[in-house]
Amino acid sequence: MADVADLPGPTVLASEYFHSYSVVGLLAVVGVLFVAVAFATGRLMRPVVPTPEKLLTYECGVDPVGEGWAHTQVRYYVYAFLYVIFAVDSIFLFPWATVFAAPGYGATTLVEMFIFLGFLAVGLLYAWKKGVLEWT
Repeated sequence: MADVADLPGPTVLASEYFHSYSVVGLLAVVGVLFVAVAFATGRLMRPVVPTPEKLLTYECGVDPVGEGWAHTQVRYYVYAFLYVIFAVDSIFLFPWATVFAAPGYGATTLVEMFIFLGFLAVGLLYAWKKGVLEWT
């Protein structure tokens, strides 16, 4: 058995604790300095020759025509949002399947999955009732 005198003191434990944070802090400082030096070097080395052609808005090689504001349909964002919801659902299925197979967790994880699928079904039903799923 270890004696109380053999245990490290609070100053040793605090020193090890702050040493691990100092390594993380040093890496953060090195990372910030690396990015700052890269941006400063790029700013110093790039040529600055503004011309009217360079100041135009570039749209895939086509000269810009009309205003800069364009009307965008909201339904495209709704489709993207629904995609994200179901992508999260599919990502949630993999860890659920591994926990479901573990002994002693079957009933609990099954109930949790049905609750989760219930929330998704309510969201899908809401989107269907609002007519979001119809492409017009």
